[in-house]
Amino acid sequence: MYKTLITLSSILFSYGLLLLANGLFMTLLGVRTQVEGFSANLTGFVVATYFIGLLLGGLFAARVVARVGHIRSFAAFASLMSASSLMHPIFVEAYAWMAFRLVAGFCMAGMIMVVESWLNESASNNTRGKILSIYMITNYFAAGCGNFLLTAGDPSNYELFSLASIIFSLSLVPVLLTRTKAPAPALSRRMHVWELYRIAPLGVVGVFCCGLVNASINGLGSVFATNIGFDSQQLATFMAVMVMSGLILQWPVGLLSDRIGRGPLLVYIPLIVALAAVWQIYAEGFHAVLVGAGFLGAFVFTLYSLSAATANDRVTSSQRVQVAGALLITYGAGAIIGPVVASQFMSLLGPQGLFFYIALIEVILCSFSIITRKQRVGSPDKRKPYVVLPSNQATSNQLYVSAHEVNPDTVTQAGSNDHVEWKAPKADE
Repeated sequence: MYKTLITLSSILFSYGLLLLANGLFMTLLGVRTQVEGFSANLTGFVVATYFIGLLLGGLFAARVVARVGHIRSFAAFASLMSASSLMHPIFVEAYAWMAFRLVAGFCMAGMIMVVESWLNESASNNTRGKILSIYMITNYFAAGCGNFLLTAGDPSNYELFSLASIIFSLSLVPVLLTRTKAPAPALSRRMHVWELYRIAPLGVVGVFCCGLVNASINGLGSVFATNIGFDSQQLATFMAVMVMSGLILQWPVGLLSDRIGRGPLLVYIPLIVALAAVWQIYAEGFHAVLVGAGFLGAFVFTLYSLSAATANDRVTSSQRVQVAGALLITYGAGAIIGPVVASQFMSLLGPQGLFFYIALIEVILCSFSIITRKQRVGSPDKRKPYVVLPSNQATSNQLYVSAHEVNPDTVTQAGSNDHVEWKAPKADE
């Protein structure tokens, strides 16, 4: 285990730098849109284009990796990401920023695919859970720390954009210098979302709602903080607390879901998140808002893993990769729509409209969970172990699946030369 971690340390370090820069840039962009006088609606569209790029990357970036390999493709994506960061202060136009964010989302999908496929290839069945848990901790910790870098400069100037670009470029170095052998990509048939919905409706709806909410938090949380009068230090603390609190309940909720089932938790946790959002609507003062941010973040970021586990409870092991691809498409669709709709709430109701929107989505998810509660989500003897998944990223298997289609009558499993016949089970199975 420790030898494997030492071998993968350069890959994890690159990923940490990548998320550090992206955490800074996501918050910085929200603040800068307000400095430039962008409306809430326009800001929502700018944020949404990043997730459009992420979705397109899930569909097409793997072709780049398949042609030139993991290391070269990571270098190309990181270079484009760095360049796009520097373009924002040069071309201060909303439509130009949309184009830059589209490129950034595509590149981010490609780099995530490279890193996660590398980790999965290097892990064994006995170490995969531990390695992915360290990967998840790196994800949340680096993204949270990136928010604190907002205090290193003035968001109205170019320095912070340059800092993000520098860190994106530095993320290249560990990967380029690693001596670890890069894996070969695997291809699989893609499962359509409607097929998965027939099998596991609660899992699909849960992941879609996660896209609606999480993308809005990441993209518009800084807009909310700016509009209620937070300074740069307070804003950075607010965003960091909300993101990093996502670490707190991941494992406890996972263990509980393995014992009592996903269904009850998908009723109660959305309700708790909705109550936390209502708290944020009426909270006054920095400390009150900070408490609400920590409480909301601790619960809301557990919902993706719960929803994904719910979907996986209803399928066979031979369908696991296809399910991952369908969930990526589902999450990406929600992430594209979410910031646009949330920005409309903010335009109509003020900055607190973001949390009105979050409360509404969580109540809808809670209600849907109650409606489907009587459906068989997975008997205890067939329930699969809960796996912590970062809710605002896509896994390498998801990206591979979304990018490639082979003979629809067969499925090639990653790491195997066997072909397994795939048939979607009926909804009542």
